[in-house]
Amino acid sequence: MNAFRIFVLPFILLLCSGLAMAADGLIAIKSNHSVASTADKLEAVLSEKGMKVMNRINHAAGARSAGMELRPTELVIFGNPKVGTPLMQCAQSVAMDLPQKALIWEDEDGQVWFGYNDPEYLKARHAIEGCDAVLEKVSGALAGFAKTATH
Repeated sequence: MNAFRIFVLPFILLLCSGLAMAADGLIAIKSNHSVASTADKLEAVLSEKGMKVMNRINHAAGARSAGMELRPTELVIFGNPKVGTPLMQCAQSVAMDLPQKALIWEDEDGQVWFGYNDPEYLKARHAIEGCDAVLEKVSGALAGFAKTATH
């Protein structure tokens, strides 16, 4: 039993933690619209809800400017200090992942996807404890934005 605790148990724990960390933390939802239309709808709902759109990056246009091709891919960066600050008060390192981002892309089959960081992933990544209400609020808001933009 002692050898098990010393050699095998740490290996099992390391393996399990690696599997847990292998999840990319990205929630991806199919969109019924083009990349540009989905991003436009997202910007509209964000403005309606008092969020600030800080930037919208068209990665496909960037690729074209470098003489390369990329399927439609846009990143919308947004936030609101009233929402982000409570999260940073829980764990200041979460500022690394703020403001929030939504990635909208077209896959090789022509399907458009809307992706964002899972708040549960952020909770684990930044060891956030005692802030479940804040995380639930963020999770609900992101899910609502995604639903509005993709339907």
